[in-house]
Amino acid sequence: MRLNTLKMGLVAILTAVPALALAHPGHEHASSFMTGFMHPMGGLDHLLAMLAIGLWAASLGGRALLAVPIAFVGAMLIGGGIAIAGMQVPFVEQGILLSVILMGALLVTTKRFPIVTCAAIAGLFAIFHGAAHGIEMPLSTHSAQYALGFAVATALLHIVGIGFGGAITRFQTPLATRLIGSVIGLTGVFLAIA
Repeated sequence: MRLNTLKMGLVAILTAVPALALAHPGHEHASSFMTGFMHPMGGLDHLLAMLAIGLWAASLGGRALLAVPIAFVGAMLIGGGIAIAGMQVPFVEQGILLSVILMGALLVTTKRFPIVTCAAIAGLFAIFHGAAHGIEMPLSTHSAQYALGFAVATALLHIVGIGFGGAITRFQTPLATRLIGSVIGLTGVFLAIA
């Protein structure tokens, strides 16, 4: 099981690396899918939150390993759909930054919540991320392909986080998860005040 998680993480990294090279503005993407795929890769706040969700799911283990990322992706698609439909989601940027800070804090603590609560936390944060993706969707893109792109990219980032989290638990170094959580949370604070 642990070896499979590590392999999945490596596949996700190798899949995402070429995309990261094009993550900065100025590149034209060939399809609506690729435009959506690139969006989560282009912002540090999105990257940190997506990786933190995977790390958190790995640290929780068991059913949370699937439930937390699935809740995030599902709620993110709902948030994206709300924004694409033209409805307002209040405090989108603040919600994204808060998600980075609180996900970092959740990685630092050893507090365990029921899986439903963990999925609800992930889903709440995901609404803001999805709304940001939807708000920033270029007019020339096909909305379903764009949404599929950002959902796939998010799932891959979760898998990378799960892979790292699995490696950390395999070597039985929970302190590493806390240190990574501290870095993520402090980066979120820095982004909020910058």
